[in-house]
Amino acid sequence: MGETIVGVAVVVPDPFRSQLHDARVRFGDPQARAIIPHVTLIGPTPVADDRFDELDHHLARTAACHEPFRVLLRGTQTFRPVSPVVFVGLEDGAAQCAALESALRAGPLGVAASFPYHPHVTVAHDLDDAALDAAQTAMATYQAAFDVTHVHRFVHDGEAWRPVHRFALGATADAPAGDRA
Repeated sequence: MGETIVGVAVVVPDPFRSQLHDARVRFGDPQARAIIPHVTLIGPTPVADDRFDELDHHLARTAACHEPFRVLLRGTQTFRPVSPVVFVGLEDGAAQCAALESALRAGPLGVAASFPYHPHVTVAHDLDDAALDAAQTAMATYQAAFDVTHVHRFVHDGEAWRPVHRFALGATADAPAGDRA
């Protein structure tokens, strides 16, 4: 009570979002329908409901200090054996995502990370090794490039992650605190 689980991410745009979503569904990932393809900047973090204005101002200010950039997704990697995850890696844009992640980890999001930051787009999670191997092979030649112009604040509604606000990169300091996603 009094807290909401939030996350901050770069949403992968269509047509790549649909391609990655459909692949995750095909691989049998149990969370495929609850999570849209994205690059996590800040993972699930509880935030007091009375700090949402502060949070949105923090997100707007931080986004405004970072310029839009290009992401190139290419090939697959895995976090196994630490975590049963197969992902598409960022060949370009990883440094910009890391800079955003570091800058965002303040104020209402000032919590320590559980793992070193490694930007990626998950394509298979919580599956057996054979299914993870198949996903890694199937997506090994995947490639997509897109411009990142916004970051999104997500909330978990008890069933799925939903983007609820977006914040423009490189916006002016007097820009509004964000708009509905």
